[in-house]
Amino acid sequence: MSSTSLAGSLGRLKRSQQKSPVSFFEFWPNWLFYIPVIGFWALQSLRYGSITLPSLANPRINAGGICGESKNAILDLAGPTARAWVANYTDLTVSGHVDASDQHRALAAMDRAGLSFPVVAKPDMSCNGVGVRVIRNEAELAAYLTTFPRGAALQLQSLVTYAGEAGIFYIRRPGEPAGRITSVTLKYPPTVLGDGRRSVKELINGDDRLNAISHLLLPKLGAKAARVPAANEQVALVFVGNHCRGSTFKDGLSIVTPALTARIDEIMRSMPDVYFSRIDLRYDNLDALREGRDFKIIEFNGAGSEATHIWDPEMTLARAYKDQFFHYGESFRIGAAIRETGLTPIGPLKLLALWRYQKRLMRAYPAND
Repeated sequence: MSSTSLAGSLGRLKRSQQKSPVSFFEFWPNWLFYIPVIGFWALQSLRYGSITLPSLANPRINAGGICGESKNAILDLAGPTARAWVANYTDLTVSGHVDASDQHRALAAMDRAGLSFPVVAKPDMSCNGVGVRVIRNEAELAAYLTTFPRGAALQLQSLVTYAGEAGIFYIRRPGEPAGRITSVTLKYPPTVLGDGRRSVKELINGDDRLNAISHLLLPKLGAKAARVPAANEQVALVFVGNHCRGSTFKDGLSIVTPALTARIDEIMRSMPDVYFSRIDLRYDNLDALREGRDFKIIEFNGAGSEATHIWDPEMTLARAYKDQFFHYGESFRIGAAIRETGLTPIGPLKLLALWRYQKRLMRAYPAND
């Protein structure tokens, strides 16, 4: 199946299953939605005697992946089994001042890693797709590196052309013989289908979901919103499959099979001491994903991961909080088990400093696609 036809089938699946364009809490301000989550975290901190205990849920990842973790360092943990499923990548730290050496070093790193254009450039330390951009040639690479914060690290990764995108949450407590998949999010980045008459903006306004989130889409599109796509031309409105960028997230736990669980468990057992992670990947089609094949992993997320199926437009608020509490509760339980081995969690002040450092970097990254 071609990527174009698959994208169309995914769009039909989204439209057929979706009964409401947005849930009533889907775009609440973060401070409002996360008040109960913060309260739950505080109660768990009192119960276990540590506010940062989840930093031990993945002891080889900086702060366990709560924040401030390195994408490159996490992928570098992959053993041979996991590595076979990870999209090819290389790392680069830009120099302290703007010059041509950054591009030369980037091209040399790409050559050593067997990468060719197009590639996906992403900050090594970031979240929510900030700073992620498709780089199609040397000129675009030079422009990206020029605007990247000095002395910061980034990742160049092969562009995976599979049309499907998903986030799979995996949990395994230390000592358990096998892990389990606890959440699947099927992601549908916003697209419009041209009719040769209406502009991109008019097509957005004619779609219930896209019209409801047009405040997220139109400012980013700028002048592109006035273009009139040809009949049957699919226009992707964003690249990053992120909820805050306008993607529709659907609860996909029903696709989980023993074959998929076994495959994900096999991969995660090749990621030493990673017990709590959301795996972001691209896949060819749902049948293949159910069978545990034809997908590539883009990144592994740590203890700060969210089970993003809660942003399904049909999700109830009660279940969203129930699932949030379950996952963050597991991060405390895993952290407590690992603390018994003698390891200690990161200090609260050090974690706060990491968070502030990441926030400063994110404000300086180039605009994302």
